[in-house]
Amino acid sequence: MRVHIIGAGLAGLAAAVRLADGNAPIRLYEAAPRGGGRCRSYHDPQLDCVIDNGNHLLMSGNHAVLAYLEAIGARDRLAGPSSAAYPFLDVQTGAHWTLQPSRGRIPWWLLDARRRVPGTTPGAYLSALKLLQAGPGDTVAGVIPPGSPLYRNFWEPLTIAALNTAPEQAAAILMRPVLLETFLKGADACRPLIARDNLADTLVDPAVSHLAARGAEIRFGARVRGLSFAEGRVSHIETDDGPVSIAPDDTVIVAVPAWIAETLVPGLTAPPPGEAIVNVHYRLPRAVAAPGEVTMTGVIGGLAQWVFVRGDLASVTISAAGAVTDEAADIIATRCWADVARVLGEPAMAEPPARVIKEKRATFAQTPAAIARRPQTQSPFSNLLLAGDWTATGLPATIEGAVRSGFNAAEAVRDRLARAGAA
Repeated sequence: MRVHIIGAGLAGLAAAVRLADGNAPIRLYEAAPRGGGRCRSYHDPQLDCVIDNGNHLLMSGNHAVLAYLEAIGARDRLAGPSSAAYPFLDVQTGAHWTLQPSRGRIPWWLLDARRRVPGTTPGAYLSALKLLQAGPGDTVAGVIPPGSPLYRNFWEPLTIAALNTAPEQAAAILMRPVLLETFLKGADACRPLIARDNLADTLVDPAVSHLAARGAEIRFGARVRGLSFAEGRVSHIETDDGPVSIAPDDTVIVAVPAWIAETLVPGLTAPPPGEAIVNVHYRLPRAVAAPGEVTMTGVIGGLAQWVFVRGDLASVTISAAGAVTDEAADIIATRCWADVARVLGEPAMAEPPARVIKEKRATFAQTPAAIARRPQTQSPFSNLLLAGDWTATGLPATIEGAVRSGFNAAEAVRDRLARAGAA
């Protein structure tokens, strides 16, 4: 039995890593010349350094990602503060604060005004219970009405960061696992973690090396044009080099973005593309963060939403960025730089060289209507499985969701193997 995995993004890589120590041979097909999909890094000639296509914040409660990193020997390639601390700057008022949950499930930190959002009371945080009880058709803003300091300075930025969707449209039900798996477990589960050097070095290259060392066949530059079906199963994978026959006991995992999966799998119902994400990278005139250190700051009231600093590279994330994607790159860079300079504490610093990256189909639309379209791991075809952050993981479209979808597909393969062995 061979497992054919179409797509070497994080979902496909996670499925392959989980299966690599089993008995089934693995073959990955990836149209690009390297793995990672939308989680990629490259050397930018304008900045003369390696940058990521986007900034991805992980949390210590993301157990699937951490298991994946342990498996590929890259757990030590994450960086972050030693405690769960989230510094914020309101660029409109100049206010600074640090959200700092306490250890354990009992939120003692809410009793300390220095550790919560300014202008909020401990009782205001009971609004989290409304999200935990939200129904499939509820939006975040429909459950937690806008207008309060906690909404502006916590719920709104958290929703946009986690769901890449404005609270007025974002599915409230997707905030439930965000809270249950991180913030409501206390500081040990919500410590921020960021790739120490870059995404490829942390999440992609070690996985490719791990798989190659275990005999997996990885075909980069191998575009899959289509799938052929017969008797309720995949019979051939159509590639540029010709058809690949699928044996009766083989399994195919489609782990590509939803809009590509819809061209491969007949009758597939998938959520539509959602909002864009815009990232801006600045090469600073000098190092601001220490070697191996990554700092992050949430920005309120500006165009930038999060600012990450590695050495002399400052990177900005703007999620739910549909309103700015049509602006010229130099205008976006200049607008964001005002926020970054404030975060760095050097508002007079001249704007350094910048690179703007627009991901117009960064995630699927994370609205109640779109959530209802997420397909299960098992497709209607007996030997075809689906993986990707757009499948029905119950999680937002994040790295954790992508990895967990790959693990789900791998477990389905193992179940199939077990049934075949029992027969």
